[in-house]
Amino acid sequence: MPTVLITGGHAGIGFECAKQLASRSRCDLVLAGRSVERMEPAAQQLRTSYGVKVTTLKLDTSSLVSVREAAAEFRTLLDSGNVAPLDTLLCNAGGRHNGPTTYSPDGYETTFATNCLGHFLLVELLVDRMADAGRIVFTASGTHDPDTMDGKMVGKAVEPDAIALENDGKDGKKPLSAGVRYSTSKLCTMLYAYELHRRLRRADGSIASIAFDPGSIPETGLLRTMPKPVQWLAKTALMKGLMKRIGVTQGSVSFSGASLAQIAVDPIYGDASGKYLQSNDGALNETRSSKMSYDEQRAAKLWNDSKTLVRLQPSEESTQLR
Repeated sequence: MPTVLITGGHAGIGFECAKQLASRSRCDLVLAGRSVERMEPAAQQLRTSYGVKVTTLKLDTSSLVSVREAAAEFRTLLDSGNVAPLDTLLCNAGGRHNGPTTYSPDGYETTFATNCLGHFLLVELLVDRMADAGRIVFTASGTHDPDTMDGKMVGKAVEPDAIALENDGKDGKKPLSAGVRYSTSKLCTMLYAYELHRRLRRADGSIASIAFDPGSIPETGLLRTMPKPVQWLAKTALMKGLMKRIGVTQGSVSFSGASLAQIAVDPIYGDASGKYLQSNDGALNETRSSKMSYDEQRAAKLWNDSKTLVRLQPSEESTQLR
């Protein structure tokens, strides 16, 4: 019986994905998040309702120390047999951080640290412990593409320069807007997913690396730092209808969560490595991502700069990803 590890698996589309996996597939679940206290009720609901084995793992993707501690704990669980072999890693947690620019415990801009560097490090630390033909799925966003309405509405992504992004707003410089920080972090996510695919294939690896866009879902926690009237308006049928008419990619907690579960374990996505799958208006389709997301030189630079920022040690680096 394989294991699926989900960051942010206790809420939003992550929890819906966990419920779908628990109800229709034979797998153990590991929910990874910042607060064990907040995750445990979700874990218990899954155990009680579906009779599956669910483990919680404390992991804050904004903190490199936390990621390393969580990866070490998970490897111990694997070695002891307390969890089954890791088949799927869902890099799902993330957020948009409005208000004044803030920084992670490591001194990096919070959006980039949370949405990008934490998952990058987690992949490096766990990919060698994954089962053959396993899957790594990155929750991305259509906002990464400045040529789409998704990207235009949130704020057009800028150059995916890891050094500039982690230093955003420092030394008296004007910071990027919250929307631009978010869309650029999702562009970085796309670049990670494609670069991971290329590195795995160069090493003759069989693990799949897939990018997934759940679509715009105001019911998730993404808007939790926005003013209450904005949160309320975004959830109304009128606003959803307007967003659909102007071309914003539409998701839902139920469909997008089920889609993520399908990508995680369904055999039909076994050959989806290097692809971008998008949930839009009740359909899950392969689609093209932004022009910049296919730039291999940018992707390689982002990868190598990220290795520097997370202070990846030779003993930590996967032999498949060099």
